[in-house]
Amino acid sequence: MSDLLLRNEPDCAGFAGEGAGVAIRLAEPMARYSLRARDAQVLEDLIGLAVPRAIGATLGDMACLGPDGWLLCASVGTVLPSGSDLPVAITDVSERAVRLLVEGPRAGEVLMAGCPIDLDRFAVGRATRTVFETVEIVVWRLRDDAFAVEVWRSFAPWLRLALVHAAG
Repeated sequence: MSDLLLRNEPDCAGFAGEGAGVAIRLAEPMARYSLRARDAQVLEDLIGLAVPRAIGATLGDMACLGPDGWLLCASVGTVLPSGSDLPVAITDVSERAVRLLVEGPRAGEVLMAGCPIDLDRFAVGRATRTVFETVEIVVWRLRDDAFAVEVWRSFAPWLRLALVHAAG
């Protein structure tokens, strides 16, 4: 039955938005994995990638979001080993979320219109779970003037509209 379910992409044509000093757009599709392990070394050995150790730190396309949890964003088609015989949990969550890119000199200001974090003090390369108003998001600072925002697919159109409105 699940093979009958189809991925419902947000309308990319109508997704881009711009305001003075900010652009908001939908990022290209990507693979996403939720990774859990009490021992980061076991996870590193299994997947062949170094993992950031400090909460909020990123390393390449991986963010440490908790004491034993990471989010890996990778190219579509990336497949990780299951680790079923090890004390790890590797879950493909690619269909759960989409990524919005918020870029420009006002990117932080626009995000702070609904996010409780002071993004002016949020270092490049840092990532964290937070909310925009009441919607759960992951904010990832890519550059001084650019953020990636991971949001559940069903909330993406609303968040895009809220960001465009904040950009005024």
